[in-house]
Amino acid sequence: MEKYKKSLPLILVLILAAALRFWGLGINPPALNWDEAAWGYNAYSLGQTGRDEFGRFLPLNYLESFGDFKPPVYAYLTILPVKIFGLNEFAVRFPSAFFGVLTVLLTYFLVKEMFPSTSLTLPLIASFLLAISPWHIMLSRAAFEANVATFFIIAGIFCFLRAINQDGRFLPLAALSFALSLQTFNTARVVTPLLVFGLVVAFRQRLWQKRNWLLVSAILGLLLLLPALRFYLTPQAKLRFKEVNIFTEASVVETANQEMTNDNWVWWSRIIHNRRWGYLRLFLRHYFDHFNPDFLFFKGDGNPKFSTQDVGEFYLWELPFLVAGILILIKKKPGYWWLVPFWLLVGIIPAATARETPHALRIETTLPTWQILTALGVVEFWNFLDKQKRFIGYGLLVACWGLVTMSVVYFQHGYWRHYPVEYSGEWQYGYKPVIDYLKSVENKYDQIWFTDNLGRPYIYFLFYLKYSPKSFWQKAQVERDPFGFVHVRGFDKYHFFGAEGPRTVEGALYVDAPTRVPDHASRIKTFNLLNDSEILVVYERVTQQND
Repeated sequence: MEKYKKSLPLILVLILAAALRFWGLGINPPALNWDEAAWGYNAYSLGQTGRDEFGRFLPLNYLESFGDFKPPVYAYLTILPVKIFGLNEFAVRFPSAFFGVLTVLLTYFLVKEMFPSTSLTLPLIASFLLAISPWHIMLSRAAFEANVATFFIIAGIFCFLRAINQDGRFLPLAALSFALSLQTFNTARVVTPLLVFGLVVAFRQRLWQKRNWLLVSAILGLLLLLPALRFYLTPQAKLRFKEVNIFTEASVVETANQEMTNDNWVWWSRIIHNRRWGYLRLFLRHYFDHFNPDFLFFKGDGNPKFSTQDVGEFYLWELPFLVAGILILIKKKPGYWWLVPFWLLVGIIPAATARETPHALRIETTLPTWQILTALGVVEFWNFLDKQKRFIGYGLLVACWGLVTMSVVYFQHGYWRHYPVEYSGEWQYGYKPVIDYLKSVENKYDQIWFTDNLGRPYIYFLFYLKYSPKSFWQKAQVERDPFGFVHVRGFDKYHFFGAEGPRTVEGALYVDAPTRVPDHASRIKTFNLLNDSEILVVYERVTQQND
């Protein structure tokens, strides 16, 4: 009985974490973004045929998708939920929410392993902070593969430390987790090797004592990554990095050349105005963007997919505890204290090479280091309260719990009451109701022409029509441009058009943005965002002569 009483607080934290991540999972966020739709349909296709959306058999290195060559693990994890719940929003988001809850649980055991001599209060508070984290809740409630990669990284570090501290048999599990993280999210392909390198260097003597398990782990990791190793060296694997990285920023080179021209290209000018210094400054600026107080505590990520825009990635009340936790970690150096700052600083490196910063998704691999630091500050404050007179201590404790509760309620109110209405457009809202309508009238028309104004419409048709993968392979009109991106121009009676506009076809139905509907068109139905602004219009062309 005593054992269950000790476990009760952790169980309550997990129930809270599950409620915040699973409640209304299929309806908020208010629609699927195109990557979510792609995960779902690829899982649907793999579950039915063993092939991805373009017919590749059991792809282990990548999913071509839109030409962004996604790591494939999330799609495989989604196969079973799609089988059980059907091809819908809940099933697609299930793996992210599920592993989000497991991450809260694993954080508890990770902190115990990192700080072996600590009381159970520290790991429990760290788990609680992650359970109520606006950052982690937002990323757990959509099909973000970064959220699953974060779980695998935490699992890898936990298993590694457990192997070092107690049982070498956990080393193969660490290798398995690290390998899976590499095949789940692109950022992990930088973060995970750096973390593993740091762990191996720091614990090299203990690893040598467990060299048999180390050898088994190395072989297992290599075997798991073997299908993808060749792909990592291809231009396709670097496509996403080339698209978003700062090192192709032409203005840096132009500024360097201008400054050297002003100095008549003297030798010392070529050194101090070298473009490499410019890129280094740009990298450091993007790196430290992630410590911006607006990002962390006030507004959050500027992309509404990752933030409600009026609550930071952390609650404001966490700030003093975070600062206190950093000071305590430096002063007391408990357990494997160095791993926390090392992990946090390494986790930001890939995001700092991208143009868009700060970026909550790309640095999610730093979780739960922030919560661990904050928990250290909370424990210290808890100990301070314990030493106060009973009335003062209880009063401060009640006030703190009141502040925490109000913060969570405020975030949840905004997330459920205002967020879907204000940002439904950011989630490509409109596809589902329009496609449901088109299904009811498609037999009346020979062709249906649909705008790509909202982005990548074909994947939504495949998803919501539950279109046969085999039929899609036969009927799809697929174009691959020189940059590697994939464009599906149509399949069956569905055709997709861009700025060039649709063709005028007898017996066709058209769907376009309200501002692009021809004056002479006969409007049939208008679809709105949740804020009532028009997003798509279904229409027919009246006469061919007027085009």
